[in-house]
Amino acid sequence: MADYLADVKKYDAGASADAVDKIVKHLGIALRNKDSSLVSCTDPKELDRVKANWVAKKLGVSDDGKASASVEKVCKAMAADNTKSRVTFYYLVAKDLGKLGAL
Repeated sequence: MADYLADVKKYDAGASADAVDKIVKHLGIALRNKDSSLVSCTDPKELDRVKANWVAKKLGVSDDGKASASVEKVCKAMAADNTKSRVTFYYLVAKDLGKLGAL
């Protein structure tokens, strides 16, 4: 948990430990596999899954334009990071959409 929070804090110094913990619990077993614990911004199918499974289902944002803009914004913010943690990515998308409280 501390590693995930430290990674999120690279992008949001005031990150909520509670929100990070809820994302970690939501992702569960996916975090055990190196490949599934990361997000690839160069894979359109991956980004579609993020929008469908995280943004639409979990966060309740069905506006694809808004979801796409948020995902794209986070991809740009994390561009320098070759290993984009799924926890950090999901946190930043939720924050951008104003949905951290909905976790």
